[in-house]
Amino acid sequence: MALIEKWFVIADHYPVAVGEEIIEGMMVKLDPNGNLILATGAGGEVCLGVSADTKSTSLSGLPSTNPAYIGAPANSQQLVNRVSDMYDETKASGRLTVYHAGGVFASNQFEAAPYNVNDPLYVSVNGKLTTVPSASAQIVGRVVKVPGPYSSGVPGIDIDGSISLGSYLEYNQVI
Repeated sequence: MALIEKWFVIADHYPVAVGEEIIEGMMVKLDPNGNLILATGAGGEVCLGVSADTKSTSLSGLPSTNPAYIGAPANSQQLVNRVSDMYDETKASGRLTVYHAGGVFASNQFEAAPYNVNDPLYVSVNGKLTTVPSASAQIVGRVVKVPGPYSSGVPGIDIDGSISLGSYLEYNQVI
């Protein structure tokens, strides 16, 4: 799980460009044909929102995540709908859900950087959140809670009597 929706204003869906690899929680934009592609923070770019689904063709296209259980491989994806679709949650429709127009999210799709509450967030060249201003200078959110362990609610010993989902950054989306 790379994105936890705390609340959101608008969820919409768009077709995904052929060959595009997008992980849930990454920032996306529209190409000239109206298809979703990964946002990169390039000059003049306008980020549309945050992806709520994963479009990948293989496990190798997925980022390293914290194991969902003790002993899981370091690169295991924790939750993926329809395993038979091979990590492509868009296989049936060809569309990807995008949250835009505001919301509060927790995501593990952020770059290593110092984070402070209320810092502005930008899109990195990898489509992830960062506090480093991008060439587009588009602010896509504000830090609500600095990166840290996020409770799964499953009994354990990591945090507050629960097992941690890993390190998550909580932010207020402003696009």
